[in-house]
Amino acid sequence: MPKLSVIVPFYNVQQYAPDTLRSLRLNARRDFEFVLVNDKSRDETPAILDRAAEELSDVAQVQVIHHETNGGLATARNTGLDAARGEYLTFLDGDDWLAPGYLPELLAAIEGLGCDFVRTDHVQTVARARTVHRVPIGRRGEVMNPREAILPADRSTSVDYAYAWAGAYHRRLLDRGLLHFTDGLRTAEDRPWIWKLHREAESFAVVSLLGVFYRRGVASSLTQIGDARQLDFIRAFDQVVEETAADRDADRLLPKAVRTYCAIIAHHLSDESKWEPSVAKQLRAMSAAAIKRMPQDMLGDVLDTMDLHRSAKLRRLRRLRRRVTTAKAAA
Repeated sequence: MPKLSVIVPFYNVQQYAPDTLRSLRLNARRDFEFVLVNDKSRDETPAILDRAAEELSDVAQVQVIHHETNGGLATARNTGLDAARGEYLTFLDGDDWLAPGYLPELLAAIEGLGCDFVRTDHVQTVARARTVHRVPIGRRGEVMNPREAILPADRSTSVDYAYAWAGAYHRRLLDRGLLHFTDGLRTAEDRPWIWKLHREAESFAVVSLLGVFYRRGVASSLTQIGDARQLDFIRAFDQVVEETAADRDADRLLPKAVRTYCAIIAHHLSDESKWEPSVAKQLRAMSAAAIKRMPQDMLGDVLDTMDLHRSAKLRRLRRLRRRVTTAKAAA
């Protein structure tokens, strides 16, 4: 049984895959397993992975899995989870990379703390620029209750740091069904996942360990493309709200879910220039429908307490809500 499985989906990243694979080699151990999932790439990525598997097999255990159809990041990660055999698991995206020696340190951290999962800081890279992004929790190296890290509602918390690759996870979470992603989500796939993890896992910790380099501004990334796939954030946050509403602590936790959902809607509505015109129209309609589905009393309280520096964005949300309310009254 491998000690650590690293699940790495790849899709049309021939330009970046060699760096990713090189960083895995610089982190390899014989008791580590690299699960490389090709999500039906149309470029040279499949050939790069097959060659790398032969080279990596000298220093680690390796699986290469080729999808017959493109399913998206969530589906590719699930494929990797189903195949992974490690006692501990972590993720990496196919256009990102790791610092040398990071994975052994990550494994030592979670083993030493004995918790269900650990979260780490990361380095965001845009061209040559480097910026450190930290988990929004000050307590480090201390085992905590993940449910208590969801709140407060009006501040950035651990559920807002929704990067699956920024941490490691004990296999018992996989056995409990807490590590799989909502199949088919093309964006925001980490959001329902991190909320479920914090609601249902028993223990976690944050460690001050830098080693993941997250590449932003990649032209093929969905965050850079204003097409309909990005609208999956609606489905993702609908799931967050629905599942949190069914939680035993819904009265405490749901305002945080609604507030975050509103902030994400406002963000997308304020950046309509990036969307194709037909998709922008669909975004407005889907956002209005999402606002209508939210618990209205709670929504009013949330909008009343959101930050004033978002006033322009808030006006958009309030207009959408008024339209929904007016339409409902007319009906």
